[in-house]
Amino acid sequence: MAIYFIGLGLYDEKDITLKGLEIAKKCDLVFAEFYTSLLAGTTIEKIQKLIGKPIKLLNREDVELNFEKIVLKEAKEKDVAFLTAGDPMVATTHNDLRIRAKQMGIESYVVHAPSIYSAISITGLHIYKFGKSATVAYPEKNWFPTSHYDVIRENKERGLHTLLFLDIKAEKGKYMTANEAMEILLQVEDMKKQKVFTLETLVVVLARAGSLNPTLKAGFVKDMLKEDFGKQPHVLIVPGKLHIVEAEYLVEFADAPKEILKWA
Repeated sequence: MAIYFIGLGLYDEKDITLKGLEIAKKCDLVFAEFYTSLLAGTTIEKIQKLIGKPIKLLNREDVELNFEKIVLKEAKEKDVAFLTAGDPMVATTHNDLRIRAKQMGIESYVVHAPSIYSAISITGLHIYKFGKSATVAYPEKNWFPTSHYDVIRENKERGLHTLLFLDIKAEKGKYMTANEAMEILLQVEDMKKQKVFTLETLVVVLARAGSLNPTLKAGFVKDMLKEDFGKQPHVLIVPGKLHIVEAEYLVEFADAPKEILKWA
């Protein structure tokens, strides 16, 4: 008896690997969570039809506070699948869940799938030049996080690119757009005044990664603020020092301004 952490990939139900699909079909129970990411090209009903089994959808509280009671108690006596968008071990929450399973004496296995960390290669930016990533969170009444700004600054000092994940409030059906993220970063710039993220900053937006027709757009913040990138999910990238091939790729495939060729 065991729990299988199975990745669903990035966009629709067809992104799951053959291995993941075969294992999910054989499991006695299937659970899933979508509060850490969003599969824009599918529905829970389509995934259920593909697997041929009902899926119990878990919310944040179910996963973070009651995983032992809801999922792991079943995995003591049955084979259980836990489905997640992207690759299951990219979200730190899922690492914790696997630790809990081991502490309860439950075998666990990981079935990988396409992840945003590999999909960002479609931007033409070299993967090995990405530094630490961060999340741009929605400010709340008494909380205005700014750590993402500091991560961009630290990466820029080293010539590295920064991948920014955008906040998700799945229970409210709220998914941050790249435009909202840029507005928040400009507010932080007004607070810190370190010229890390200004209207002249070059950014790259990737929307609906994993689909055959993702939106890929690069430009200066002053111009990108007005762009319509289509449906979420979006990610925002702040490039560091560009190699000439990276700059050429952004010009050809992301409509970046040709002046960036002079920077490389």
